[in-house]
Amino acid sequence: MSCNLRQAFSFGHVSSKAATSLSLSLFLSHTSPHQYNCFHFPTSFSWKPINHFILESPQMKLESLVVSASINIGVALFLLSLFSILKKQPHYAPIYYARRLSLNHHIRFHNWFSLRRLLPSWKWISRVRHVTEDYILETGGLDLLVFVRMFKFGLHFFIVCSAVGLIILLPVNRTGNDNPPGDSRSLDTFTISNISEGSDKLWVHFSCLCFISGYGLYLLYKEYDHILSRRIHQLRRLRHRPDQFTVLVREIPFCDEHKTHGCCVNHFFSKYHPYTYQSYQILYDGKDLEHLLKKVKTILSQIGYLKQRATIDNQNNRSSLTTALREDAKLEELEALLQEMRDQIKSERSKKMLEEKELPVAFVTFRSRWGAALAAQSQQHPHPLQWITETPPEPRDVLWRSLAIPSRHLPFHKIAVYVSVFLLTIFFAIPVTAVQGIAKYERLKKWFPAATAMELIPGLRSVITGYVPSVILNGFILIIPYAIIGMEKMAGYISRSRKDIKACNMVFFFLVGNVFFLSLLSGSLLDQIGESFSHPSNIPNRLARAVSAQADFFVTYILTNGLAGFSLEALQPGLLIWDFLKSNTWSRGKKRSPYIYSFPYYRIVPFVSLVMMIGMIYAIVSPLLLPFIVGYLLLGYVVFINQIQDVYITTYETCGQYWPCIHHYILFAIVLMQITMIGLFGLKSKPAASFSTIPLLILTILFNEYCKIRFLPTFKNYSVKEAMKNDELDEKQGLMVSNLENACHAYSPPCLLPIDFSESISEDPNSAETSSTQSSSMRRLMFSV
Repeated sequence: MSCNLRQAFSFGHVSSKAATSLSLSLFLSHTSPHQYNCFHFPTSFSWKPINHFILESPQMKLESLVVSASINIGVALFLLSLFSILKKQPHYAPIYYARRLSLNHHIRFHNWFSLRRLLPSWKWISRVRHVTEDYILETGGLDLLVFVRMFKFGLHFFIVCSAVGLIILLPVNRTGNDNPPGDSRSLDTFTISNISEGSDKLWVHFSCLCFISGYGLYLLYKEYDHILSRRIHQLRRLRHRPDQFTVLVREIPFCDEHKTHGCCVNHFFSKYHPYTYQSYQILYDGKDLEHLLKKVKTILSQIGYLKQRATIDNQNNRSSLTTALREDAKLEELEALLQEMRDQIKSERSKKMLEEKELPVAFVTFRSRWGAALAAQSQQHPHPLQWITETPPEPRDVLWRSLAIPSRHLPFHKIAVYVSVFLLTIFFAIPVTAVQGIAKYERLKKWFPAATAMELIPGLRSVITGYVPSVILNGFILIIPYAIIGMEKMAGYISRSRKDIKACNMVFFFLVGNVFFLSLLSGSLLDQIGESFSHPSNIPNRLARAVSAQADFFVTYILTNGLAGFSLEALQPGLLIWDFLKSNTWSRGKKRSPYIYSFPYYRIVPFVSLVMMIGMIYAIVSPLLLPFIVGYLLLGYVVFINQIQDVYITTYETCGQYWPCIHHYILFAIVLMQITMIGLFGLKSKPAASFSTIPLLILTILFNEYCKIRFLPTFKNYSVKEAMKNDELDEKQGLMVSNLENACHAYSPPCLLPIDFSESISEDPNSAETSSTQSSSMRRLMFSV
């Protein structure tokens, strides 16, 4: 399902045919065969099954909603209270103040034990008010600011939508049916389901749809323009970065005369870029060197441990003569082995050995940003698969192993990733379908007759059908971001930032297909799948109606994902367990280092975007959902401001390249909202409203095309004008020479960096590089937010 959705519309680098066919199907679904003879329906077609489906669809139960909300609020208050208590304990500073400790900031704690340290405190929430965008930009970069502005965009949008929904749509829905409601505990009376067929009140919904769509597009344009100006300013502020002077060159031809790639680089750029070319750094196959360096680090760690233990034993007079001699012999053996490793590394780094391991990849440095921008964004050779140039990532962002993959092999690596995600999509359909079976009591009784015993215990049915399904679904989707980021490692992306951005896209559309659409299908259409096969023309109508039928499930999903999920993000239970095991076993007595992790965009951005998409689709259908979205975004904003200040570090800076992805997610949600309303207006026998929505859909798609032309190129490329301005600014301030010298030596491969054999280097599993991997991220064991 997600693979089809990714082909729906051409949103930047995301496209899909499935949504186009869905649009056409829902467009056709709104008409009556008696009114429009241009659409030919089967002669046996009848609207009675659809009307029956509308009347008999599962209703939103107030009891289940209250139970789910109560449990989630209680769990969130408990977790946040526990977090506020642990945050005040000095012992847990490496978890809750990891970023500040890594920057050597002083953390103030009470030096004495007091009752205040055991009482919950909410001062960490009040700190949020004093955090400005300029502070986030200076300390974390534009990527983190884009993430924060995603929450602000959602709050601005959904607060207005909530006002429209609660003031206008809710009274209209409540009074939309002349017949008395059949169940006073049902919340369906506040949704569009309560509007009578053919009622002129549906024009109120159409007007609100136009207003909400227009307001959303206005905010998107305003935000895109603002972040674009921020990006230009950030590139100017970071003009000392070496990537602005550098070009990554791949598929370098082999010189038969000198038997190297390097001489070709120097000859080519000296000839065709004579006034701007400065130098080059060829890359090497450093697998053998990396293996030796790992051995050296292990040996140094063992030597340091033996020396530390000997010192402690001497101080405590616990060392016997036999033990001391044995440890001295072990120490001498390790030092001899270290000397042998040193000689091997020196041999591997000799010029002759390096020339044999040259790769057809190089970082080429230019004398100006203007020259680098021209070279990176132009074709260098008539053969497009030779001398491939592109703007490189910053040095700390480079994935060196991926550069060893030939460019011609990259399509096969990406195909392998798509196949893996497709298989994951198929297997994930099983738990989603099972969860929806639990959410519907009648189906649960059919599958498990013993479930009727739940009615004997008051409130148990509401807990099982209202709260447990969302918890199980969140538990399953916990592993999805980690699985997909692990698969993306096979794709051969040259930087962590590109890998994370691609993983963001893949996780989002996976969630759209498997959490949203599959929940709709399995929850509302599973019982009538046989009839759907008999009457395939009914499927689009039922799909549109399914959105209204599943409103209660998505309310509980948002409550669980937001209240419990964000609370677990703040508490970090996985790291608490890991720290307890580590401190009491293999690291007992050692100095504790902070748990430094890079910000997990690929895990957080898709889930927040999914919730915003659900809110947009239900903005007209079920306005009661909107206040929950506002609460979700408020809690998420508070929690992640705290995490940005105290926990996560910045390991790369793309200068806002996450915003085009977020823009496409939101625009995709607006299009789905409009497509859904086309189908719902048709189900309500209001074809004129359906036809009137089509121009709105077309305008939205045209707006997307305009944004791709107006904003997207500046996020992908570095304009020559800005490059020249930054060069002139450096010349005036006398910084050009120092920035150029820094760029010439910034992209040295890790295997060629100098090693200090005199220091005992212990492996630090909490380094930024290690923490960005899938295995270390899984230690958190928390709900994805």
